[in-house]
Amino acid sequence: MISVLKEMFAYSFLVRAMVVGLLVSLCSSLLGVSLVLKRYSMIGDGLSHVGFGSLAVASALNIAPLAVSVPVVVLAAFLLLRVSESRKIMGDASIALVSTSSLAIGVAVISLTTGMNTDVCNFLFGTILGLSKDDVKLSIVLAIIVLTLYGLFYNKIFAVTFDEAFAKATGVQVWLYNMLLAFLTAITIALGMRMMGSLLITSLIIFPPLTSMRLCKKFSSVTICSALLSVCCYFIGVVISFVYAMPSGASVVLVNIAAFLAFSAIQALPGRKAAEQQN
Repeated sequence: MISVLKEMFAYSFLVRAMVVGLLVSLCSSLLGVSLVLKRYSMIGDGLSHVGFGSLAVASALNIAPLAVSVPVVVLAAFLLLRVSESRKIMGDASIALVSTSSLAIGVAVISLTTGMNTDVCNFLFGTILGLSKDDVKLSIVLAIIVLTLYGLFYNKIFAVTFDEAFAKATGVQVWLYNMLLAFLTAITIALGMRMMGSLLITSLIIFPPLTSMRLCKKFSSVTICSALLSVCCYFIGVVISFVYAMPSGASVVLVNIAAFLAFSAIQALPGRKAAEQQN
């Protein structure tokens, strides 16, 4: 195992992918707890499709991908939240509307410029080979911003996650913290798409919280367990990807699935069920 790790970290691109991936996994797992509890988890899927469209445009214009995808995905997150709150279009319908439109735009741009080549697969399923040093620096800065803002406003995010009506009654500006949650999610999606792809990035948001909720019941314990699970699953997934020459995004998702099944099996144990009923 140690020899495998030494061989892995001898490649600079794997070091960059590991650093950025662990930060993105941490950010997505923390935000994912609130998104899953608020039933906003599919917003990640919608934003990932927006990210696909923005990456396609950036590739066609030969512009740095993150410089295009981050602001576009952030604007899309705000748009989705506004449309959902207006109730003119239901939340799930607005996500489907924006995501399918963005996906169609991305495919059209690619087909008219570079053509349907391997870049399309990289955009859809991710690649750890495409992270430059500038991408890593920007990703680290943005990830630190996400973690800092989440830590500073943890109590407010907790309040709007569980009971928006009560939070509003106590003077909390619910719309502001919903916007903050959408903003942080958009940045995380944009950062993680290069490695996980638009079709798999949502797994980093959904799986760790759902897995943690099999055994943990408090918000704080779910958050901590989710963060630890996400980081461990990403690390193990990248190692498996390196050893067996598998796509990194798929490997990470498979490890998350295994963790979910393991936690579900533990939850189903007779002794565990009895303990939960007593509590």
